[in-house]
Amino acid sequence: MNTLAQSTPLTGTGQSLGRQMLNKVPEVTLYFWIIKILCTTVGETAADYMNVDLGFGLTNTTYAISALLIVALIFQFRSRKYVPGIYWTAVVLISVVGTLITDNLVDNMGVALQTTTLVFSLALVATFAIWYAVERTLSIHSITTTRREAFYWLAILFTFALGTSGGDQVAETYGLGFFVSVLIFAGAIGLVTLAHFKFRLGPITAFWAAYILTRPLGASIGDWMSQPTADGGLGLGTTGTSFIFLAAILGLVVFLTVTKKDQTPPELIQAEAEALGEPATA
Repeated sequence: MNTLAQSTPLTGTGQSLGRQMLNKVPEVTLYFWIIKILCTTVGETAADYMNVDLGFGLTNTTYAISALLIVALIFQFRSRKYVPGIYWTAVVLISVVGTLITDNLVDNMGVALQTTTLVFSLALVATFAIWYAVERTLSIHSITTTRREAFYWLAILFTFALGTSGGDQVAETYGLGFFVSVLIFAGAIGLVTLAHFKFRLGPITAFWAAYILTRPLGASIGDWMSQPTADGGLGLGTTGTSFIFLAAILGLVVFLTVTKKDQTPPELIQAEAEALGEPATA
């Protein structure tokens, strides 16, 4: 089996400092997007479930989920390859934390949604700019060092916080309702897909644009399914919605663990390494 070089840290021009590993994230397939949307839905409903239904309160919920996220990320960073169970556990938890960051700023500190949306947009742009300046790539086929993985997870955190702010702003500030919000964000993702396949929008730009938009899409789906029918929802509640989506995530992760259908092909990692002037696979 081909593997990336795992010897000394890279120090040359355009090369990344840190240990070399197999690619630490899944290949972007239909399974990826399905699980990602499921995770974002859980991020919305699970936060409400713990905060309101279980009576933890916003502050205690934030502490508890943040602690679990830290544990999940420790396992993720210690692994030398992509492990579906570890990776998607971290995504579920970071989706909840991203939601809670926005909720704390808006509900506890009184920050306007317009402000949080702008701040998280700037934070995400800054993350991408620094990431590219340091690593010369934002490709998910090159998450093979600890430093790149740190940039990757920081960007993901900001996408979830931004998606929460943007989604809430559309659904609440403009009074469009949950189902209309679902259609708007699904349509936006469709336009990104069209721009990529028909108008040559770069794959990295298209990926991160779609990744950001799946957050408000998933949140809108979660709100639509969980909220009472009188408020325009389906009335399933946060408990029912959370467990339905968690069960779906678990089933898909088990399937991918067994079939390995979302493993990045070695030739893509090889091509990325060669393009960046890094050691070839052995």
